[in-house]
Amino acid sequence: MIRILITDDHAIVRQGLARILEKNQGIEIVAECDNGIDALNWLRANDCDIALIDISMPGMSGIDLLKQIREEKPKLPVLVISIYPEDQYAVRLIKAGAAGYLT
Repeated sequence: MIRILITDDHAIVRQGLARILEKNQGIEIVAECDNGIDALNWLRANDCDIALIDISMPGMSGIDLLKQIREEKPKLPVLVISIYPEDQYAVRLIKAGAAGYLT
């Protein structure tokens, strides 16, 4: 079972991603967070196999969350989702430790 944390400040996006992903056997959404601070706190107390995070969130951005995850859980794969085109952020985020970037 692949356990996924979804972090996005838009509830409809989180719920939509969860529904799409959970249609696949072997995937379980273990938590949904609406901001980076809650996601980081959840990760400090729990484990997952993949963190799927939005780049643009109020408070702690996805970029800052990625940096903090890399420090605290360096082996956790992080996929960044965004509405921004790849040429604006993808290379920078991959270099910062993201496992992938999805638009």
